[in-house]
Amino acid sequence: MKNRTASAALALLGALAMGAAQADGHYVPGVEGLQAASVPPPGFYYLGYLVNYHIDQFRAPGTRSNLPGDNRGTVTALANRLAWITPYKLLGADYGMEAIVPVLRTSLTVSAAGIADRRSGVGDVYLGPLVLGWHGPQWDAVAAAGVWLDSASTGQPASPGKGFASTMLTGGMTYYFDGAKTISGSALMRFERNGKTDAGFRPGQQATLEWGLGKSFGPVQAGLVGYSQWQTSDDRGPGASTQRASRHALGAELVYPVPGAGLFLKGALYKELRAEAGTGAQPKGSLLRLTLVKAF
Repeated sequence: MKNRTASAALALLGALAMGAAQADGHYVPGVEGLQAASVPPPGFYYLGYLVNYHIDQFRAPGTRSNLPGDNRGTVTALANRLAWITPYKLLGADYGMEAIVPVLRTSLTVSAAGIADRRSGVGDVYLGPLVLGWHGPQWDAVAAAGVWLDSASTGQPASPGKGFASTMLTGGMTYYFDGAKTISGSALMRFERNGKTDAGFRPGQQATLEWGLGKSFGPVQAGLVGYSQWQTSDDRGPGASTQRASRHALGAELVYPVPGAGLFLKGALYKELRAEAGTGAQPKGSLLRLTLVKAF
């Protein structure tokens, strides 16, 4: 038992050294919820996602069991997203592009690996040259593609960068169950193909599903939201195992528009119900997200 705990602690130390305070991959689940697959009409938009991810515990590598000891952390991020939906059409869809610049503050205490680290900085930047939004009488659909750059600092457990680049593909649909569009269901899938770190380690590919079921009450919208994230291929390189990580969460969201200011305010709270670790340790906790959407 002691050898197994020591091995788990070493694997955790290696994972955190690569910037894995979240699951492997760049995309953080839970930032989209109700009507997640609905692209706005042509225009320029700023979306600010303020996210606080509170880590209650870490799963030991390759298991659903917690590491022993005092193991916790907090990741606070402001993801600044700029989107331009142009007046042009491509494949019958509104064509747009986007960029995301995240700023992170990470604090980790992991007694199992002797880690106590706290750092702030700009995270890896996302550039998305392709955003396509379709709109039907009672449905919306989206497809997108872009790249997460290896642009942020790495090397410490709480560093803001992942240490590798990745390609992300997106697809999803929102369906309105009534003609007045007061009841909606949405599903948004993202797929990441991760690159290699400088040490030659390549995290496995990752799929993320975010969903929401919402009801409008006048201008206000409320509903259930959730996310699931799976590692879909094995890690490769030094220290890699055939274990694959996953996590699943359930939550609630409230949307409040401010029409006179061209604003939408959104708030959501998620609780992760299940998590399983892969090669490195897997965090498990709760996520609070506040979103501001401003149209220009």
